Amino acid sequence: MSLRRFLPDNFTLCLIGTVTLASVLPCRGATATVFEWLTNLAIALLFFLHGAKLSREAVVAGITNWRLHVAVMASTFALFPLLGLLLKPLLMPLVTPALYVGILFLCTLPSTVQSSIAFTSIARGNVSAAVCSASASSLIGIVVTPLLTGLVVQTQGQGAMSWHAVGDIVLQLFVPFVAGQIAQRWIGGWVQRHRPMIGFVDQGSILLVVYTAFSAAVLQGLWKQLPLSVLGGLLVVNAVLLALALLATRYGSRVLGFSREDEITVVFCGSKKSLASGVPMANVLFPAHALGMIVLPIMLFHQMQLMVCAVLARRYAQRAESVAHKASQPKMLVVDQ
Repeated sequence: MSLRRFLPDNFTLCLIGTVTLASVLPCRGATATVFEWLTNLAIALLFFLHGAKLSREAVVAGITNWRLHVAVMASTFALFPLLGLLLKPLLMPLVTPALYVGILFLCTLPSTVQSSIAFTSIARGNVSAAVCSASASSLIGIVVTPLLTGLVVQTQGQGAMSWHAVGDIVLQLFVPFVAGQIAQRWIGGWVQRHRPMIGFVDQGSILLVVYTAFSAAVLQGLWKQLPLSVLGGLLVVNAVLLALALLATRYGSRVLGFSREDEITVVFCGSKKSLASGVPMANVLFPAHALGMIVLPIMLFHQMQLMVCAVLARRYAQRAESVAHKASQPKMLVVDQ
């Protein structure tokens, strides 16, 4: 297996570069205010374009497989938060209290869209159901994630999530998304023809949030509060969460009697968390000085899930090819003499 497959992608390298820039040259004062406005505009544009891109036909085509979608939503919005809470005795000694809040926030996030569908396709899974589940998870997460975040954060004595924060999520994320859906009949074709533009806005908005978040965190003394041992502990925590989610979705699918194709969809849609949704939501839900600690677990989990799921998708695909090859072989007839 090529070592290159385990190396960070270009976007991850950009994230590392952005964090480094914020550490060396953090924005402050009037510059920070300008970046905050640019970030809010980029996030609103991002969700508008996603609304204009999302095909209603694809969602309707896959929505009939309701058992599969329930399994994905249960993993995304129930299993993960429960793991984050129940594993507290294991997780807390490895990370700081601020990072643990970031881990809980990570557990409440929706699934990814593009990579979930891509990995399902590579692994020869149910792609139409993956489109439906991943898209529905992203849309439902706009409302469910802030509510879940308020619930799990409150259980840790960190205070309740205010309705004002939920209102900000609706205003900044959901309203542009709905506006994009409404405008789809006029600009949907244009957006589909310019898909790289959405990727540029997607990644650009995340980089803006990361830069402003880490700038504020660096000015608050982030790296003095975050020794290498804690970063190592955070990697272990992310690995444990991802491994448990993958095992639960894989073997849970088999217990529920799903086909191999549906199992693949549940595994890749139910075990992943969206950096693209998480960073903008964190920007709205949490104060600026806390954002660095909140988004760091998401950034590390993002790269980890991509590397692990890439390997897993190839193994699923190889297994499917092996089964297909055996089925295509002519059967030998034994003739009695």
